[in-house]
Amino acid sequence: MNATATTPAASQTATARGPLRGITVVDLSRALAGPHAGMMLGDLGARVIKVENAGTGDDTRSWGPPFVGPEDDSQSTYFLSCNRNKESISLDLKSPDGTDTLRALIANADVLIENFRPGVLDRLGFDTETMNSLNPRLVVLSISGFGHDGPEAQRSGYDQILQGEAGLMSLTGSSPEDPQRVGVPIADLLSGMYGAYGVLAALREREHTGAGQVVRTSLLAAVIGVHAFQGTRSTVAGEVPAAQGNHHPSIAPYGLFRSKDGFVQISVGSAKLWRSFAAAFGLEQLEGFGENAERVRRRTELIEIIEGKFGEFSTRELLAKLQDAGVPAGIVRTLNEVYAWDQVASQGLLIDVEHPLLGSLTLPGAPLRFFAPDGTEHTNTDHQAPPLLNQHGDSIRSWLVGK
Repeated sequence: MNATATTPAASQTATARGPLRGITVVDLSRALAGPHAGMMLGDLGARVIKVENAGTGDDTRSWGPPFVGPEDDSQSTYFLSCNRNKESISLDLKSPDGTDTLRALIANADVLIENFRPGVLDRLGFDTETMNSLNPRLVVLSISGFGHDGPEAQRSGYDQILQGEAGLMSLTGSSPEDPQRVGVPIADLLSGMYGAYGVLAALREREHTGAGQVVRTSLLAAVIGVHAFQGTRSTVAGEVPAAQGNHHPSIAPYGLFRSKDGFVQISVGSAKLWRSFAAAFGLEQLEGFGENAERVRRRTELIEIIEGKFGEFSTRELLAKLQDAGVPAGIVRTLNEVYAWDQVASQGLLIDVEHPLLGSLTLPGAPLRFFAPDGTEHTNTDHQAPPLLNQHGDSIRSWLVGK
């Protein structure tokens, strides 16, 4: 549906709450990395104006199934996942009207987000110098696949390709012969998170300098940024980390174990926890397993011993026994089980929104909460549904005319 709102009341600015209220974001991005960054800023109270291609909109509007809603105007659940708290206007950026409208948006924005391939925005007439001349206070977030310069800057960057190229798939799977992608587009999501983090830093610096700047990140940088101990294992220790399934490479026992009727995960991350765990399962007399380094070296043998013990108990019995011993433990939940979990609801991780076409929707919520020093929570709970294509086109144009 290519809908247009008829009154400025469709704007979220009047009721915006959160630490970024008063900040206006122009989101030129599509797919996931940039839209996720924009959604994070919108969750924090920024007004986020999503600029979409006329006629077709964001690529993710066609990504599915699953689709929901009427057969002749079904909506992609993929799009719904990364575009809450945004307004939508559709523009043809190759037309005079489209470029004039974008110029006006830039002149009145605090932040612009884009994830075009390097050079595309320049060819559209919106290079960094032009945007700075329109608005010297503008913070530009630019997300690419492999980085904005260097010998491979022009390569197209898609999540799974970068999960492989940035080494993540070599660490994920049952063995080095079984590389696996992470079950969500983690390279996209991380680059969006790093991008939002960079925007906040640039806005803070603008308070001192009065000037905007360009913040750049990439899917490549974001994945390497979370290599963590596996990265230093490579650069410092000279080892080549490899996939080894559901057990930690540097801590043992830490991972997934079979019970009589399912699976239990445990984390024995200290000498004290090992003593408690060993006492609970009659392993105190095991020789050669007292130190973590010894347990890591003999991991395969240790897993076999533990699963022999765990196989005597149901998952429920094991969890109770582990809790009594003070050993961190858990199960593996399916997503429907996660969203039915009362702990998830207690953290505000489900939100209800009213969609103009689909009606009442429950979406996964924002992961941050805010509290005053006296403990009073003031987290924004007034969320807006992901928009229809051009739903706010009229109200946004009216706002620009009045500026």
